[in-house]
Amino acid sequence: MNYSKQRDFILNALRMNPIHPTAEEIYTLLKKDHPKLSLATVYRNLNQLVQTGLVRKITGLESSDHFDHQLHPHYHFLCQSCGKIYDVPETVAPDVDRLVAKSLGATVTRHDMSFSGVCSVCQKRPHV
Repeated sequence: MNYSKQRDFILNALRMNPIHPTAEEIYTLLKKDHPKLSLATVYRNLNQLVQTGLVRKITGLESSDHFDHQLHPHYHFLCQSCGKIYDVPETVAPDVDRLVAKSLGATVTRHDMSFSGVCSVCQKRPHV
């Protein structure tokens, strides 16, 4: 993959925003400093970053895909109140691959696991 200034901006925006932003959120973050940037460019570059393994695409948590620059094994927690996505350490379920493989008599090569609920910050907010 050849160097691209836009791709560099996008990757940096992901690194600076651990909330696992959508393509639209990245576009909104970058548009003010890069007015010539288009949403199509953001999508195209995100897809290239995913294809090359520099970024993970998180699907199925909401209607929009989210993007994650953290490539180490981990899970995700979606707050149903604020919409933020938090990383969950893999250590909360370290044997899940082995347990699933044993239960099904199968070989597990990868998995994705996500949780949803209300984050600690939203739980502390007064209810209106």
